[in-house]
Amino acid sequence: MFGGSRRSEQVVVLRDSQAIAEAVREALAGASEELRPGLELAAELIARQAERPEHEVRAEWARGILAEAGVDAREREVHAVKTLRQARPGLGLAQAVQLVREVQTAAEQADQEQADQEQADQGPRGAGPGR
Repeated sequence: MFGGSRRSEQVVVLRDSQAIAEAVREALAGASEELRPGLELAAELIARQAERPEHEVRAEWARGILAEAGVDAREREVHAVKTLRQARPGLGLAQAVQLVREVQTAAEQADQEQADQEQADQGPRGAGPGR
């Protein structure tokens, strides 16, 4: 860029989980025994979501936009970038590329976790019945 400083191109995740958690805690404080289990579960779910790293939250958001448009970020990267930018016109090119890469990374991790789980479910090779 000519003569100017490069502005930050990060996508910021805005979370209101603290306010939601506080509202659930207040409701839990005065809840009947009948409502308490549901509110306790809600508080646990909110806490888990609040602990998620920002890159996961961004990837989930972008994956939703791409899924709605029927675009696979791994197979059509350029189209995925374009789709995100069309969905959110204020989104810069670098931001859209970052989001697509986070979607790709999340998908690769999910594939690896699934493969690891399938391998664990099969057990050691050659350990079939009667061996």
